[in-house]
Amino acid sequence: MPFSKLGLTDALLKALAEQKYTQPYPIQQEAIPAILAGKDILGIAQTGSGKTASFVLPILQQFQTQGFSKNRHVKALVVVPTRELAVQVNEVFTTLSAHLTNKIKTLAVYGGVSINPQMIDLQGVDILVATPGRLLELVSNNAVSLSAVKVLVLDEADKMLNLGFEEEMTKLFSLLPKKRQNLLFSATLSDDLNNINKSLLRNPLVVKVEEETKNLDLIKQFGYLISEEKKGPLLRYILKSQKIKQVLIFTSSVHRADAVALKLNQNGIDAFAIHSKKSQEGRTEALNFFKKGMVKVLVATDLMARGIDIKFLPYVINYELPRSPKDYIHRIGRTGRAEASGEAISLISPEEEHHFKVIQKKMGKHVTMIDGNAINVKGF
Repeated sequence: MPFSKLGLTDALLKALAEQKYTQPYPIQQEAIPAILAGKDILGIAQTGSGKTASFVLPILQQFQTQGFSKNRHVKALVVVPTRELAVQVNEVFTTLSAHLTNKIKTLAVYGGVSINPQMIDLQGVDILVATPGRLLELVSNNAVSLSAVKVLVLDEADKMLNLGFEEEMTKLFSLLPKKRQNLLFSATLSDDLNNINKSLLRNPLVVKVEEETKNLDLIKQFGYLISEEKKGPLLRYILKSQKIKQVLIFTSSVHRADAVALKLNQNGIDAFAIHSKKSQEGRTEALNFFKKGMVKVLVATDLMARGIDIKFLPYVINYELPRSPKDYIHRIGRTGRAEASGEAISLISPEEEHHFKVIQKKMGKHVTMIDGNAINVKGF
């Protein structure tokens, strides 16, 4: 089914064509017509499943037929857990609105940077993408009002609950008009999320996209059995011997992300670390360099990687394993997208062997194992 069958305007179809989007993802096929019809949505979908465009497109179209916003009274509010995701979602709004006749102003606001420029930029904003804490700051400073919000989107709602945003979200809900359209998207449906669903959504259309396990056939997986102290040299050996041009490396902590990136740079491999302790300017710069191919290695923690969505990422490396099999699937699912093959490599220490067997069992896939200790990594 082409996008033209979903009820979208020619201006939006032109923007989609320019981005080389030809066929809608499953979540877009179901969600876009329902959102255009004014229905509430509960979408369960992983990052990379096309969920952002599934709410961006109908929101843009709806607002073409509505009048301009009263100054500082936004019409649509998208709440996200991280700064990176706020920037990414805002970019999608900007890109897909390129040919609209009635220009719609969008803005991303988040903490970690000065609030004053954001207060100034809120003049005339129709669609606001925000992290909860900074949004409440802006409301308390009378920089923005939520009383005219017609559409509320909660993106990555599961992560917001895990990160303890409940109190802030309760405050935000109290500031919103009762009559509005609610669109809730999450990677999983937890008990906490189910409670929000029952209290927030009105007869929602539930759209559940198949988990990334269904797409794992496109991903070649390898595990290297290696002692903890040899992980660094083996990583550098893999990057250089396989001539890897672009790779996302996952670590389990901020400290380890910094240490891995530092060692790579010391050994002539351009790398950036991206995590919550970095400045917003530094994180944005690192992400832009990586997306443009100006730096080939990005080392990230799971949380910071939520805003990294690259269509044709060829490699993912797990320097350390995540706690849960679902997080492992989410990590390696960053490659092997858009019908393109990818490769996922995991460095497995003796302490991680049992956990990796559990991950393989839950995933339903056997991973080819290689004895990393037998590889000569001297000089790397």
